[in-house]
Amino acid sequence: MIAYKLFTQRKDGSLGALFINRTQRLELNTWYVAEDHPTKGYAHRPGWHCTKGMVAPHIKKEPKSGEERVWCKVKVGGDITPFERPEIQGGTWFICERMQVLEVIG
Repeated sequence: MIAYKLFTQRKDGSLGALFINRTQRLELNTWYVAEDHPTKGYAHRPGWHCTKGMVAPHIKKEPKSGEERVWCKVKVGGDITPFERPEIQGGTWFICERMQVLEVIG
């Protein structure tokens, strides 16, 4: 299934998660299995969090930190659980067991 995910794009071009397990570097066309990283201040929802479309109004595209955030097209697999969120949080999320980053959209 195709979905979309917002990532941090570092100055060296590598991609990483916005909030949980930020040090992991993700490469295009590589399958990644979700890991469980409980993090203080965040709900415990193990899995890759993706959206149906490039919509996440609750997340700043250009944060004060100066980091760059980019949308990527991803392929998700394994167990996929739809998770209904308010429209202000992008509507339906998918929490997935496996994910492959296909391309950086911008």
